[in-house]
Amino acid sequence: MSKLIHVNKEYAEWVKSLNQRFRQSQVKAAVKVNSEMLKFYWSLGKDIVAKDVVAKWGDKIFVTLSADLKDALPGVSGLSVRNLQYMRQMYNTFMPLLENTPQVVAQNERDITPQLVAQNALDTICSIPWGHIRYILDKKYDAHKSYFYVIKTLENNWSRNVLLNFLDTDLYERQGKSLTNFTTTLPKPQSDLAQQLTKDPYCFDFTQLKEKYDETELKDALVNNIQKLLLEMGNGFAYMGREYRMVVGETELFCDILFYNTKIHSYIICEIKTQPFEPSFLGQLSGYVSCANHVLKGEGDNPTIGLLICKNKDEVMARYALEGYNQPLGISEYELLKAFPENFKSSLPSIEDIENELKEK
Repeated sequence: MSKLIHVNKEYAEWVKSLNQRFRQSQVKAAVKVNSEMLKFYWSLGKDIVAKDVVAKWGDKIFVTLSADLKDALPGVSGLSVRNLQYMRQMYNTFMPLLENTPQVVAQNERDITPQLVAQNALDTICSIPWGHIRYILDKKYDAHKSYFYVIKTLENNWSRNVLLNFLDTDLYERQGKSLTNFTTTLPKPQSDLAQQLTKDPYCFDFTQLKEKYDETELKDALVNNIQKLLLEMGNGFAYMGREYRMVVGETELFCDILFYNTKIHSYIICEIKTQPFEPSFLGQLSGYVSCANHVLKGEGDNPTIGLLICKNKDEVMARYALEGYNQPLGISEYELLKAFPENFKSSLPSIEDIENELKEK
């Protein structure tokens, strides 16, 4: 580094800003390159389908095409037989969505056409990395479900591993499915946004609890895995605390877990119950929500929301119980896909046992 950069603050700041601008340009260029590459993949997949290449040139056409493209484009990666098959699958998977995209034209938006909407959808699909698209294609979902995971990847900036995790938790079926009274207690569009933030059931698989666990152990496990809990809760959730203390008059109240959601600008009080739903649970939660609106809610915040997550629920009873409250409340279940038996840990060999066995061998 030059002497000037160490002695002149203005010059040093200028060099720093140039570095930042260059890095931003690099990122934009990488995104642009990825998008253009995927659009080429899309067009190649379209050609493969339109020309019906297997019927025309036989089962080995992908091997032949891969070799010929590699000869024609030396040094270009991504032209393997498997990738060509993925390109065909990409086109076949998403094309029904683009063909059936509804035309939504407002009076002052006469230039919006189905073709433009479809083009925007294709731009969105081509905005995520190819590796992510391959993971989605591996699941062989229909067009709408596949596109759902494309959108979620963009919204949440998911890595491949995070995407793969959510592909295995049926997020598409769970998203926005919580039983709520939001339509009667929140104005539009906030009610719709709040509904989409919910899930039913919530997947607490990451807690790795034993089969016999109590409420405290579940809450401990959730907070101890707070990063995974926030991923499961969804985009915009910020953790504010467990057993969060609110002082109302001369009374102290402690809600199980308090979140703040930056997308809807609302506090969200989450109560966890390890037993089946009971109507009395809503009374306690509604009281917490009302108090939070007076104690926590600021001038720029929307009304606080209460979310009850219980082991299971009678849908009819839960729906009827919600009708008695004017606070925005939701009821969801949770599931533990990996609840280990009590003797699970003791049945595993220790590290010492494994080392001794390897030495003997």
